[in-house]
Order: sequence, then C-alpha cells, then structure tokens
Amino acid sequence: MTEPTTEAQYTFRRRGGDAISPFIQVAAGIVKGGMLTLSKREWSGMEHLPLEGPAIFVWNHYSDIDPLVVVHYIYNAGRHPRFLLKESILRVPVVGPIVRKSGQIPVKRGSAEAGDALRLLAGELAKGRIVVMAPEGTVTKEPNHWPMRGKTGVARLAIETGAPVIPIVQWGALAIHDRRRRPKFQLGRKPVTVRALPPVDLDEWRDRPITRETLTAAADRIMEALRDGLAEIRGGTPPPLFDPRQLRREDQSSHEESEPTE
Repeated sequence: MTEPTTEAQYTFRRRGGDAISPFIQVAAGIVKGGMLTLSKREWSGMEHLPLEGPAIFVWNHYSDIDPLVVVHYIYNAGRHPRFLLKESILRVPVVGPIVRKSGQIPVKRGSAEAGDALRLLAGELAKGRIVVMAPEGTVTKEPNHWPMRGKTGVARLAIETGAPVIPIVQWGALAIHDRRRRPKFQLGRKPVTVRALPPVDLDEWRDRPITRETLTAAADRIMEALRDGLAEIRGGTPPPLFDPRQLRREDQSSHEESEPTE
C-alpha cells in the first residue's frame, strides 16, 4: 500500500486519491456546501490517511449529523467514502437513489443478511477501496458522549483482511444538530474539529486464532484509540470505555424496584 503523503489539503480536495465520477462530484459539492454553511473547520491529521489502497476508517459517532462531518473530511482527503448503511435508507424518496448510486453499502440490520456485511466490506477492501465504519454500530449511549465499547465487526474485518484501521475523531457536531434540543438545528457556523490519527496497532492479534477474546481485545484497542484521541481535542481525562449493557442492567433494576410488592 502506498504510504500516506505528508501533504494535506484542507481547503480543496487532495490530489492523487480515488477517481471520482461527475455524479459523485456533484453530490459531494452539495454536502460540502451544506457543511461549510454550518461549520467552521478545525482540521488536522490528514497525512495519516493513505491516498491509495485499502483501509478501514473509524470514527466516534455521537451525533445524527456527524457522518456528514466525516464525509466532508474524507472526501477532501482524496478518498471516496463508502459507509455501511441501513437498507431502509434506499427506500427514502430522492435520498435512496443518490445513496445507491454513490456506492454506499446497504445492509438489513437484525436479519440473516446482516451477517453478509463483513463479506461486502471485505470485497470493497479487496478492490483497494476504503470503508468507513462506526465501531459501536450506533450513536454512543455514554452520557457525556464519550466512545463506548465497540462491537467486534471492525476488529474481525481488520484481522481477516490485514487492512489498517485509522481513527478519525471529531467534536462539535452537536452544536449544529442535537435530537434532544428544541429546535434541533442551530443556524450559523459552529466550530467543528476533525483529526485523523495514526493506524491502530493490531499486530499482536493478526497472527492469532480468531476467538471471542481476541476480537474483544482488538475492538477495545480500537475504541481506546478513538477515546484517547477525542480527549486530546475535548480536553480532560476520558472515562473507561462505557459498556452499553450497563444501561440495560440499570433499567431492569429500576423496573424491578418500581414493581409493587405483596
């Protein structure tokens, strides 16, 4: 794989990356126009993103709008972002056809077909492409928006394919859109920080048998890299990785305590 270049172009698209069709250029121009209207970019670390060859880009997912923040950054870095998306998005008028034509990867969550997701992603990597994944599989449930423990899919994909895992941390998107706020959208340009980090070191697991323990340890290493990178731009000491199962246990305990006794 070609080594990442030290030349980073944050204003315009970096030269030497993926070939982009006219359709993608138009779609990307729309996304970029919207993001430039809504955000003031504080970008760094683009030299860690390879211009050629397969790679898995992961990001801390804490906002409904932060995928667009990440798309903007990766596109300007010279790569064609390909996300794993819910298959239902393809049925949305106007949006669905655009998503399909832009080369995104639909999967039916919670179905037997969801097991094909890694196979589809591995196929993209085998073609020398990059894929973009949120390791947690959803917006973080950590109360203060820190990364939580991730699922093992990214770790398995990285170990089986040998592709590097490159973290992209971002912060500031909630100032643009917050589902718990009224109104959800805030107009005006908000500072948004995005930073790519060096690849996560997974060498100690690449030659081991793939077991649940191996995948869990590698997944935690990936999430710790995202958490620590986020702490650098947020400031403060990050908490231990949040386990979403803790919320289910707390909800169950609260429900049991609220039940009347005889």
